[in-house]
Amino acid sequence: MRVIDFFDAAVKYYARHTAFVEADTGNRMTYAEADVAAHHVAAAVRGHGYAKGVHVGILAPNSTAAFSTLVGLFRAECVWLPINPRNSIETNVEVLRFCDCELLFYHSSLEADALRIKSAVAGIRDLVCLDRSGTGVPSLAEWADGFRHRFEIGPEEDGDLLAIIPTGGTTGTFKAVMMAHHAVETMFANSYAHFRYHDGSVHLLAAPMTHAAGMLGCMHFARGGSNVMLSRPEPEAVMRAIESYRVTHLFLPPTVLYKMLDHPRVRDYDYSSLIHFIVAAAPTSVAKLKQAIEVFGPVMTEGFGQTEAPAMITAKAPWDYVGADRRINERRLASAGRPCVLNHVEIMADDGNFCPPGQAGEIVVRGRLVNPGYYKNPEATAEAHRFGWHHTGDVGVMDEDGYITIVDRKKDMIITGGFNVFSNEIEQVIAAHPAVQECAVIGVPDEKWGESIKAVVVLRGDDVVTAEELMLLVRAQLGAVKCPRSVEFTAELPRSPVGKVLKAELRKPHWRGRSRAVN
Repeated sequence: MRVIDFFDAAVKYYARHTAFVEADTGNRMTYAEADVAAHHVAAAVRGHGYAKGVHVGILAPNSTAAFSTLVGLFRAECVWLPINPRNSIETNVEVLRFCDCELLFYHSSLEADALRIKSAVAGIRDLVCLDRSGTGVPSLAEWADGFRHRFEIGPEEDGDLLAIIPTGGTTGTFKAVMMAHHAVETMFANSYAHFRYHDGSVHLLAAPMTHAAGMLGCMHFARGGSNVMLSRPEPEAVMRAIESYRVTHLFLPPTVLYKMLDHPRVRDYDYSSLIHFIVAAAPTSVAKLKQAIEVFGPVMTEGFGQTEAPAMITAKAPWDYVGADRRINERRLASAGRPCVLNHVEIMADDGNFCPPGQAGEIVVRGRLVNPGYYKNPEATAEAHRFGWHHTGDVGVMDEDGYITIVDRKKDMIITGGFNVFSNEIEQVIAAHPAVQECAVIGVPDEKWGESIKAVVVLRGDDVVTAEELMLLVRAQLGAVKCPRSVEFTAELPRSPVGKVLKAELRKPHWRGRSRAVN
């Protein structure tokens, strides 16, 4: 099953259901209407001479036009290049050039960016504006005129790709993951197995559709679900949309969840429709998760994955950590869940041997969830697939019941005085302080210890806490070795466009002119 096969099933059985609706404008499309639009896009793409497998970008905010066009690209058997409009133009130029983009669709609000990208990426043959005619650029309606017919495709062939997705992670190193149909199908199947989906589900697409939120939206096609789209994940807009549209499922990074919890009106809205509030893309404070359960109900859900093995390496549904007596199992709440049913997941030592329960090692995964590798980068592919397993770069511990707790990114581990210290453990303690909004812990140079621990902290509103108080808190709970030797307060942490904290950026000024054992 490809994404387009799931969509076609929705058209067959749920044609009158709403497929896409913009919360900002009210503009909506039924599955039947989206089907017509997608066929026209596919017919136009192929009719203009673009062959199966052509690499095509969409530069747009979340919108009905962008999502229906994406479905059309899937029908035309194109390879989608997801371009986040929140990236810098320079980054998007680099991505599209490296990924051999030939055709770019864009929204009129981003026309200046699109024109600059076209001038800088020689391989782009055509620009098409999704919503109106542009400056010397046809609208999608004009470009598709003359191709208003249905475009049928055959079965998937081995080696067909759905997308090539740029991933810099938190290290700043650019790679591009080749996304295969089998990986997305396995992601969907794992989600159907571990979470609850039903006819007429309502998915709030608030995070950019260029990343996990877009694929999670496609997951709802199979049962005729609706995708309610926000152009930006503003906290109150998210809360208002949950109530107004009776949202059943949504995905957000922890940063947006934290802002929602701190919003003065967070308890003014009705969240009773929620089934799964998925938090992923970065480690989440356990203290904030417990607060979220209190506010939104026992619906908080987590999936651990990455572009290389999308979204569902492990999963944790509400019933995995809330007992029949409605009490929270805090150990399970702190975990990333158990391996999904269609994956092989282990904790691996550096020598390729598996670690026993309770021992930290790298989380590795094998199976059809794993994508083929990195585009034009066989060396990185081989490195990630050592010993026949995909290496996630995340350090974790598995307990006797199979629950995996992520303790750090392997490259973020701090080595101080010969001890390995995992930053996430310290971050959890500091983030639990009521004055702290969020924090990041890094290693900085130390002449005596090699590295010393530094906490970078964002406070809540006008709340106050001293560096000494936070250091004493960590020392009391984790001991002297894991206690930060310095604390820096800042207004915000540097983040990627999808909300990941860029610890490499935090470390950079401290390590300038020096080499670090763990880069």
